[in-house]
Amino acid sequence: MGDTALVLGGGGLTGIGWEIGILRGLADQGLDLSTADTVIGTSAGAVVGAQITSGRLGLDALYERQLAAPKGEIAASMGAGMFARYALNALRSRTPEAYGRHLGRMALATRTAPESARLAVLAQRLLSHDWPEEQHLVITVVDAATGAFRAIDRDSGVKLVDAVAASCAVAGVWPPVTIDGRRWIDGGIRSSANADLAAGYAKVVIVAPLALGGGPLPTPAKQAAALAAAGARVTLITPTREARRAFGRNVLDPARRAPAARAGLAQAPAHVDEVGKVWTG
Repeated sequence: MGDTALVLGGGGLTGIGWEIGILRGLADQGLDLSTADTVIGTSAGAVVGAQITSGRLGLDALYERQLAAPKGEIAASMGAGMFARYALNALRSRTPEAYGRHLGRMALATRTAPESARLAVLAQRLLSHDWPEEQHLVITVVDAATGAFRAIDRDSGVKLVDAVAASCAVAGVWPPVTIDGRRWIDGGIRSSANADLAAGYAKVVIVAPLALGGGPLPTPAKQAAALAAAGARVTLITPTREARRAFGRNVLDPARRAPAARAGLAQAPAHVDEVGKVWTG
């Protein structure tokens, strides 16, 4: 199990860029979080988690990849109206499972790109299609029919590409992904970070592009506080105002990925002391 856990939350393409910028900036200061014993990835964080544990590229190269012109992405939009629909469903749901069922119905009813096309996009994003052997990678998903939560890892028998694609299946935007005969959607529907999965680790860093909660869904800050109360050393990194401005109005816009990565790199030095206290003690 080890004693270090890196939690990477959801946040679209801008979240991917910003998280990699943060990780690259911290590594530049001698704090390489990509070596964590366990990496927990939700949605955007699932992509980043799979990339940093692949062993194929270091953080410098991964950062440069964010600055390159995006290729092979399918255009999509997630603006204020979509966030409002999510918020309304959260307020009318008493449990995360009920919320998952509401959004699952929306996901199953929405006409989207074909599942096969979406899987192809995620396949080209990943550097390896094999689960890492040296680190424990956990990918979060939600059952579109029942709202049930599932944490997938290499022992699950699920292909890595399928797990990541399901975790990135934003309800109302992308198609649910078929795994074991069921349809699965974005793990961020249960929590934007799912940081509670890091319970039992002594050192936890949470990198959360979306610091939101509401209704039955806990915020990353609340989850971080619970981990700390249980005895872990924990720190939570969320975007600054400047970073949120770099994200723009559509977190799924491939053109905003590079500005988000630069914003993460610029923000990282402000967190060196707090991360160092957690990671190196």
